[in-house]
Amino acid sequence: MWATLRKQLWQWRGVFIAAPTVAGIVIGLRWAGWLQELELAALDQFFRWRPPEAVDSRIVIVEINEQDIQKLGKWPPSDRTLAQLLKILKQQQPRAIGLDLYRDLPVEPGYQELVEVFQSTPNLIGIRKVAGDGSGTAVNPPPVLNELGQIGANDLVVDSDGKVRRSLLSLGTPSGDIIPSFSTMLALTYLEAEGITLEQVDEAGTQYRLGQAIFTRFNQHDGGYVRTDAGGFQIISNFRNLRQGFESVSISDVLEGTIPKDWGRDASGAALAGRIVLIGVTAESVADHFFTPYSRGLVNQSTGVEIHADVVSQILSAALEGRPLIQVWSEPWEILWIVAWTVVGAILTWRQRYRGGVTGRSPVKVVSLILVGGSLVGGCYWAFLQGWWIPVIPPILGLTGSAIAIIGYVAYGADQMRRIFGRYVTDAVVANLLETPQGLQLGGENRQVTVLFSDLRGFSAISQRMSPKTGMIVINHYLQVMTDVIDHYQGVISEIMGDGMLVIFGAPIEREDDCQRAIACGIAMQLAMADVNQYNDTLDLPTLEMGIGIHGGDVLAGNIGSQKRAKYAIVGNPVNLASRIESYTVGGQILISEYLFKQVGSLLRVDRKFKVHPKGFCELIMVYEIGGIGGQFNLFLPKSDSNFVVLVKEIKIQYTVLEGKYLGETVGHGAILKLSTHGAEIHTQKSVELFSNLKINLVTGTHKAKELGDIYAKVVEKSVDNPRCFSIRFTGITPEIAAMFYYLRQFSSD
Repeated sequence: MWATLRKQLWQWRGVFIAAPTVAGIVIGLRWAGWLQELELAALDQFFRWRPPEAVDSRIVIVEINEQDIQKLGKWPPSDRTLAQLLKILKQQQPRAIGLDLYRDLPVEPGYQELVEVFQSTPNLIGIRKVAGDGSGTAVNPPPVLNELGQIGANDLVVDSDGKVRRSLLSLGTPSGDIIPSFSTMLALTYLEAEGITLEQVDEAGTQYRLGQAIFTRFNQHDGGYVRTDAGGFQIISNFRNLRQGFESVSISDVLEGTIPKDWGRDASGAALAGRIVLIGVTAESVADHFFTPYSRGLVNQSTGVEIHADVVSQILSAALEGRPLIQVWSEPWEILWIVAWTVVGAILTWRQRYRGGVTGRSPVKVVSLILVGGSLVGGCYWAFLQGWWIPVIPPILGLTGSAIAIIGYVAYGADQMRRIFGRYVTDAVVANLLETPQGLQLGGENRQVTVLFSDLRGFSAISQRMSPKTGMIVINHYLQVMTDVIDHYQGVISEIMGDGMLVIFGAPIEREDDCQRAIACGIAMQLAMADVNQYNDTLDLPTLEMGIGIHGGDVLAGNIGSQKRAKYAIVGNPVNLASRIESYTVGGQILISEYLFKQVGSLLRVDRKFKVHPKGFCELIMVYEIGGIGGQFNLFLPKSDSNFVVLVKEIKIQYTVLEGKYLGETVGHGAILKLSTHGAEIHTQKSVELFSNLKINLVTGTHKAKELGDIYAKVVEKSVDNPRCFSIRFTGITPEIAAMFYYLRQFSSD
């Protein structure tokens, strides 16, 4: 069970890493308040998207516009003017009248006349400003209306960005009294005629029932708000008529008896019968304007009286018709909502993490994220139409953030793979495997390539005299140096076989000078052996030598293997022939095929050419020993010292011909007649084939010199006159024998 669980955790590791991390960051940003402005902006957009509703005919605004002020000739209007206006409106038998004008002090003439109207109008509601703020101080109510209890607070709640999105149903005065808002008073006055009164639902006073509606007190963390001022009994406004406005008539028209004829009238002909009438100023010069969700920039502002009218409309529609109020989820549900969408983004991206490469540039992946994100926004908008404000910005950030985190995690993993995999093949192959849509598919394509095989001579014998740890140090340093050289010449290391390497030029990226770069790379690798051996000398390790064979031609290049295991490789005769050519080399030697010589011949320094008959091929082929390349590369190997010294006394030997990597059964005998720095001339009792690999032991007297170790060599030249006399090139020699041969050369030359 635990093994299965660990496997599942590993398979979905990206989701388990990205989702909690991103969700925590998003929730942290939200808690810090950094997402509040974005969330409020999203709410505003939902309001603007929502289809307009029918104009609420229960409400009429008597406005005081700029022309009215010009006709009145003064501001504010006198008490007599207001008294005349109220008398006319009372004759229209409205159910409630709201006076959204401050009247705490007399404005003569006509103050006493206005007081009498106040005293005789029980459905008239006046205003007072309760809360003082930076833009003004509290304003007292009209004294007469205050004594009659016909006062409401006209304070508006303005968010940090200057917009009105919340409404006050009531608030506390500095003396500790609770006063209903102006809109609440008008709505309650209207609903009282319908037999509907306000009922407290809970003891804490956080919920009230009014007809079909239940009003829940706003909390400082509701919706997209974070630690906002939740003083008084606030609700989130579900604006109804701000965009299309209300029926309105100017104060001048009312005073002159001109009321629109198309307004509905009762049996008595009263146009305002049974309605709520709000009297307020809309003139620009009075500056009673506010930004709302419908505002864009500095335009589409609403006046204070329009906002109060809309709040009245919201209360009436909720109480009488069940129109939804804006509701919110509890904070735990909102957190769960954010986490859920973060997980969705992580799962969606993780499941498609290999589609389109590590960069994530996949139409399917992008379209999927867009569709899911669109579903999220669409779902939140649909919920808004039902009266629910569900967070939209945090889940979008969680969705996209987790997707980005997954892409980053996969890219990081791919980069790690690139680093590890790049130790065996070049970045070109890694890019081909990881960054192209078809990179990981099996199959290949025909390519013209140049193939380079390299191999250390006699390393197996040398490594037997080292500890495994030392042998690994030697081979790793050698491979590191060679890899740097190959990368410099833009070769692709297709395979590392112990101390041998297969390098490709021309796949997966083809260049015009692949043949030249392959040969130049081989020469540079031979030159770099000096650095390898200098390092070995510092560790008192033996000198290494390398042989290189190069050939080119048409191959099948691509990802070869099975669905579970594959590698980038090349297949074809050129690969086999390059390997065969390399088998004819000795240390420090580079052999190329005639095919390459024809491609690059004019730039090459050829030290020797000869024909060989590779195993598996029907005919002899010409190979060329390369000593350098000119042109832009200008690389040349030093001439090898092949001068033989005739020994004063021949050295008896016995030898065995190697068949592949295995010892033959026949033991031959002979003698070393001459010595050079890297080879010898020997005479044997039996003829030996050219290019045969030999294992040689020295024989002194009646004892085999086993203590001195083995010599490995290749037959490189045969005497024309005597087939049993030939030259060999050492491919592996112990330090003891090398020291002895050095002494014998010095002694014989003297």
